[in-house]
Amino acid sequence: MAERKLFAGHAVRRLRRQIAVTQAAMAEALEVSPSYLNLIERNQRPITAALLLRMAEVYDFDPRALAAAEPGGGAEAMRRRLADPLFADIAIDRSELEEWLAGAPGGAEAFARAYDRGGSGPAAPDGDDATTAVRREIERWRNHFADLDTAAEGLADELRQQAGDLFGSMAERLRVTHQLSIRVLPIEVLPDVRVRVDLHARQLQLSETLDPPSRVFALARQLGSVEARGEIDALVKGAAFPDRTAERLYRRHLTGYFAAAVMMPYARFLRACEATGYDLELIRRRFGASAEQVAHRLTTLSRVGARGLPFFMLRTDRAGQVSKRFAGASGSPLTEGAGLCPLLDTFAVFQRPDERIVQLVALEDGSRWFTSSRCVGPAGGWSGAVRARFAVTLGLAAEAAGVLAAARGLDLRGEAVPIGLGCRACTRPDCPQRSAPPAGRAMVVNEREAGVSPFGFVGD
Repeated sequence: MAERKLFAGHAVRRLRRQIAVTQAAMAEALEVSPSYLNLIERNQRPITAALLLRMAEVYDFDPRALAAAEPGGGAEAMRRRLADPLFADIAIDRSELEEWLAGAPGGAEAFARAYDRGGSGPAAPDGDDATTAVRREIERWRNHFADLDTAAEGLADELRQQAGDLFGSMAERLRVTHQLSIRVLPIEVLPDVRVRVDLHARQLQLSETLDPPSRVFALARQLGSVEARGEIDALVKGAAFPDRTAERLYRRHLTGYFAAAVMMPYARFLRACEATGYDLELIRRRFGASAEQVAHRLTTLSRVGARGLPFFMLRTDRAGQVSKRFAGASGSPLTEGAGLCPLLDTFAVFQRPDERIVQLVALEDGSRWFTSSRCVGPAGGWSGAVRARFAVTLGLAAEAAGVLAAARGLDLRGEAVPIGLGCRACTRPDCPQRSAPPAGRAMVVNEREAGVSPFGFVGD
């Protein structure tokens, strides 16, 4: 796949102003023309890899800061916000948006923060606000944290040299290096807890209800919390969240990211994906991971020089509530919609829990997406307990899905199911599944006619 072009004029201009040099002086130091640097700062030219390395040498900064500092998470994230029906009467085209991001990055970031807070003012964020803030930060990094991947890969290599059994080698490392023993306890002792760190007893306590992938993940998380503390602390500090709830949620995500990277080290995982056509069942068995753990990992494959396919992931319950959204590098609007379209086959997996269901869908903006869904349940449970069930959906731009084992035999250029981003955000006029008119559109009620949809509305 071609490398994604990096437009970061705002970040280059901010760096130049921080070091107090003119465009001409910076251009001379970077050995480019002032006019070319001007085009880069105005986002009319991408930054090349050679120029990026030159900037790192001359000004001693981390090149990843350019990608991570895009106002509002970048153009795709801003377009998704502006797709809100609240702005339906304002025509903002692509070039105008790019000019805004390039010319007033501070204003764009302020808009993004105000939009994401829903106009809640300066009060401390509640749980929803904290979750939104964390999602924005993960999106800013496209759910790829290179330092964590590198540290996890190094640890995984050490553990493989010690023993072939990952669980056993992690348990030994926790015991010897961190004086923390592992104890699996019966459900009577841990009735409502699956994992507990008892520092007084120096034990990592696991519920007997956990399945093997969840036990391995628990040990990897604990190792991450102590052995990757420096990297995680730096990322949390850089996020500059206004409250502790968001900090803790973000730290939990980063620790889980590290754990998954230990179980599925980046280079080995990517090789397995490419060798098997991203065959999720084979990959799951090869790495001893759960289907949901593999789905998470697939959204993180954005290493420079070794990128995987740009998947997004959604986790949904039977009521259509989305509990996890990861856009990764996909740029998919499906992770930002106010609701899910009932025409998505995501919900069919609850009736066919042992199957993986694939579908080709088309959004109103013309983009086409390949989706693959399956039913999962969290580890644990016992006879008579309430069993949670979720649909985990992985998605990929249709034009990139041809290499997938799951897409074999499917005409990716053929007819796709027309869907929206939830009824309130969808303006398709003749949808028989519509349950509400689009937000911001006046309803039309005609007593003499009955259309395909029970909710008629005024068009453009």
